[in-house]
Amino acid sequence: MTALVIGYEVGARAAMALHATARDYHSSGAWNALAVAALGARLMNLRSLQLREALGIAEYYAPRSQMMRVIDHPTMLHDGSAFGGLAGASAVFLASAGYTGAPAITVEAEEVSKLWDDLGENFRISRHYIKPYPICRWVHALIEGALRLGASHDFAHDEIASIELSTFHEATRLFRAMPGTSPVAQYAIAYPVAAAFVNRRVGVGELAEASLRDARIARLVALTSVQESQAYNREFPKSRLGEVTVVLRDGRRLRSGTLNARGGPEQPLSERQIVAKFRDYASPALGSRRAHDLERAVLGLPENRGDFASVIALTSGALG
Repeated sequence: MTALVIGYEVGARAAMALHATARDYHSSGAWNALAVAALGARLMNLRSLQLREALGIAEYYAPRSQMMRVIDHPTMLHDGSAFGGLAGASAVFLASAGYTGAPAITVEAEEVSKLWDDLGENFRISRHYIKPYPICRWVHALIEGALRLGASHDFAHDEIASIELSTFHEATRLFRAMPGTSPVAQYAIAYPVAAAFVNRRVGVGELAEASLRDARIARLVALTSVQESQAYNREFPKSRLGEVTVVLRDGRRLRSGTLNARGGPEQPLSERQIVAKFRDYASPALGSRRAHDLERAVLGLPENRGDFASVIALTSGALG
């Protein structure tokens, strides 16, 4: 448990340091390498000097992928996270074998020192978010708007004449057409909103092939327009704001109002909601019994002093 918290703490601070000092909008692989290096160094009991080398190696080899490329052209690259993790894990083994690396700028540079001064006192892990939907978080406010409008007004999806989405610039660059694959759907803007209107939910099922061929969803995607809001631009990345307006065939014009993505410290998910999401995702993949046992093992970690042995036993080869 300590190693896990270390990973999140170092990763969050490295992310803030890099975003504050780099001009380009880079992917999370650029800093999750340092998170993996710190976590791995703890698990392998590296000395402090070896930890320093591991962080330097991880930062140097980590991918500084151009994030907006996978927004403009959604693929399976997913933020470079996998190769960031690979760089971090490799850095631990290299440092343990005596390999040296340049000091990590995101950790040791004078201009970012304030981000590290309270390490171990104020925990950034408490500022993280848990996504309620398996879609890019930039579009979560819009998904929320569609679900709220559908729940609070009496209309069916086939009564919709048009959908208007207003959000910040980066989100407007998400894929606008009907996606043909799950990776593209995860970086789409019109599709998840349309799916929310049709299915009254957005989950794993909405990323499956059957949903990607759903003519009802495709109709709404074709009726959707996207506009950029300067007011929402000013709040990004602190907030990820959006508004949904739906025009019905009877002339009614319904607005969601401005919404923010849920799941962060401002609007956290309850434990009940988090557990419900776990059950929804894990049960089909692991089976109800194994998912139930894993749920109990995770919720029992505080009583087991953070010993992950029971969790690892249930997840080792889970999908094999």
